[in-house]
Amino acid sequence: MNLETAGLGTLLIIGIMALVTLATRWGGVLVMSFIPINRRVQQLISAMSGSVLVAILTPLAVNGDGGARLALLATALTMVVLKKPLPAIAAGILAAALFRQLA
Repeated sequence: MNLETAGLGTLLIIGIMALVTLATRWGGVLVMSFIPINRRVQQLISAMSGSVLVAILTPLAVNGDGGARLALLATALTMVVLKKPLPAIAAGILAAALFRQLA
């Protein structure tokens, strides 16, 4: 199936993505309403967020350019030092932008 990305096609794609996002969010809440949240489930949820993050960042670290790798390094170092996500994200964006501007 192909959709035109000019005119109303773009709005249709955005609408479909919004509906899918909403369905997965509500579906997750519905499924989790049947599962009692005990210590074991809480640990699973906590571990899952870290594993998703690693799954997203590993290909970037392996296949990314120097700017991507420098951004990951700057983000990690800033997070270790400050323990605050917003400055860490800003440091990563700044590092990638500077690397790509100067290299």
